[in-house]
Amino acid sequence: MSAHINNPISASPFHRGEKQMQAQLGVSDKMEKFARRVVRDHMPEQHRAFYQQLPFILAGHIDDNGHPWASFIQGADANGGFIHSPNDKSLTFTSQIIAGDPLQKSLTTNRHLGLLGIELPTRRRNRLSTRIASVNEQGFNLEVIQAFGNCPQYIQTRELERVTRKQPQEVIAVEHLTDELQALITNSDTFFVASHYQDEHHPDAVSNGADISHRGGKPGFIRVDNNHQLTIPDYLGNFHFNTLGNFLLNPKAGLLFVDFEHGHILTLTGTVSILVDDDSLTHFDGAERLWTFTLTKGFLLKHALPYRWQFGDYSPSSNITGTWQAAQQRKHAEQRKNEWQSCVVKEVIQESDLVKSFYLQVNATDKLPFKAGQFLTIKIPIENKTIIRTYTLSNAPGDNHYRISVKRESHGLCSQYLHDKLSVGDVLPYKAPNGSFHIAAEVPRPAVLIAGGIGITPMIAMMRHVLQDSVRTRSMRPLILICAVKNLAQRSFYHELQQLVAQADGYFSVYWVLSQPEAHATLGRDFHHQGYITAPLLQQLLPLDDYDFYLCGPAVFMQAIYDLCLSLGVNDHRIMAESFGPASLQRQQPMLTKPLKTSAVLESAQNAIVNFSNSEFEQAWSADDNDLLTFAESHGLSPEHGCRNGQCGACKVPLLSGKVSYLQQPRCDYNDNEVVICCAVPANDQHDDITKISIEL
Repeated sequence: MSAHINNPISASPFHRGEKQMQAQLGVSDKMEKFARRVVRDHMPEQHRAFYQQLPFILAGHIDDNGHPWASFIQGADANGGFIHSPNDKSLTFTSQIIAGDPLQKSLTTNRHLGLLGIELPTRRRNRLSTRIASVNEQGFNLEVIQAFGNCPQYIQTRELERVTRKQPQEVIAVEHLTDELQALITNSDTFFVASHYQDEHHPDAVSNGADISHRGGKPGFIRVDNNHQLTIPDYLGNFHFNTLGNFLLNPKAGLLFVDFEHGHILTLTGTVSILVDDDSLTHFDGAERLWTFTLTKGFLLKHALPYRWQFGDYSPSSNITGTWQAAQQRKHAEQRKNEWQSCVVKEVIQESDLVKSFYLQVNATDKLPFKAGQFLTIKIPIENKTIIRTYTLSNAPGDNHYRISVKRESHGLCSQYLHDKLSVGDVLPYKAPNGSFHIAAEVPRPAVLIAGGIGITPMIAMMRHVLQDSVRTRSMRPLILICAVKNLAQRSFYHELQQLVAQADGYFSVYWVLSQPEAHATLGRDFHHQGYITAPLLQQLLPLDDYDFYLCGPAVFMQAIYDLCLSLGVNDHRIMAESFGPASLQRQQPMLTKPLKTSAVLESAQNAIVNFSNSEFEQAWSADDNDLLTFAESHGLSPEHGCRNGQCGACKVPLLSGKVSYLQQPRCDYNDNEVVICCAVPANDQHDDITKISIEL
């Protein structure tokens, strides 16, 4: 055991560029305290053992002209054991640098080397900042400045196989990216990036020196813009920002790509630009920011490695990130989000006595991301008519399908059709997900989800999303789900919820409240409380903490739970609720998601002429005719709609002329040239004797 094992570095391990990046995300203090504990001026014993058994290691360095390079270092006989650690502050390499690698000329005393030890089969990696102490015929010796471990995020597993090289190595200078090199880069799921920073005013600062880090994603996550420039996404990482922090102060980089199939190495050096607000970020899954690399020069070292690698699995983190092709498809889909498209029923599952789930497969190029808790709008063909309905999605945004879960209603024409007629292989028209009821997975504050009956559908979507997103963020939002149903037979998603609780490792809890349990139901095993949700029950189930509350269920149920939460001292703005139908939650205070628009304070007209442009007719409207949605329906039109209270936005249509006033302020997003017709009436025209409006319907 090292005598210094608990002796972290005393000075800050970060320079001002790294701190600036951390400050942008509000993690500066957290990372400073964390890093002073885990960034050491020596190698722990487990790191020493790790480096000594590696068959290769990656190095970052700069040449005499200040260009950063990334290099691949291996033992002379292509076996592990070429690195030795005489003590916890030094490493000795028995190795010859690969012919043509820029490190051959840069291997001089006192030069900084950043090292990355990576074990692809186990996805383990550790980092070092070092200084070259001496160079000899057998290799070189390094002095350790900083040592720290890295998480396995974005590392794809690969099994290494040593082979006998049958072709002599070639060194090819690279001045531009040929078609061959562009194909190698585009198909890569892994590369390594070197960077460097030297503080001229503090030459001995521990944060000085070269660095090398790993980058991974799905093939296609690197975009080749032209034969000199690449655009690369930066995903959520460990918040050290060693690479990007260096880029802020010294916008140069070295990139290294390994051809795992043929044993080639492509090493490049060039300049960097960080893109923070690029439009592409909107459509690229997992990207926090982008950066471009512009080639200065490079080398292709063909047949350089006596290794081949067999691909294993993508990292769970890589699996939830995107590609440039997918980003382009999403951008195209976004432009079509208000159009009707087709989905296919691929599976039907009976969730409980009253609820069925329908798994809907959509074209990958048309599937848009959504927020957990939002709904899908579909067209249902019944008796030679088309009926439009909205159903909450019960799956997570990260799933590759849509899932709606529908309760059979005794007098529900649509629900009975879906339960009795809809089968695997059937096609349904749908519109992209929408709605303002959703959860943010990244908020650390715990949340209480309270569901009545079919109100469980957005809740299970939220739980699935929080669990999936924890892979990306490496943090889990605590969730407590309280489900109120009649009996055991009506417990929807019971086994799926058990699996989610097990996977969440203590962060999720689920409680079942049954009003009329069966005689064989056992309290404490099959359910947790008999009766209804009450104040004493909530006080019993919820530890003292600061919660967000999410409510969904029948209107009477939600109003009762809302009033109950207020009576327990919960702030109104901490209570989120989903409701469909004309009866929305009566809040103590109105919750507006955006400032009132000008039209919201206009005086309502008493009489008006409404032009329905698509239907090519005009109709006289009066105040007794209520909102424009009801008015349109009374005259034989079938506008799309969902909630009928301004929450979902399904009934938005273009406002071609005139102005409207809102009976209640819509909570959905809408533009100035749109009207949410379930809440709107014509506004009084002060400049004309007759009020006229025209809507696209």
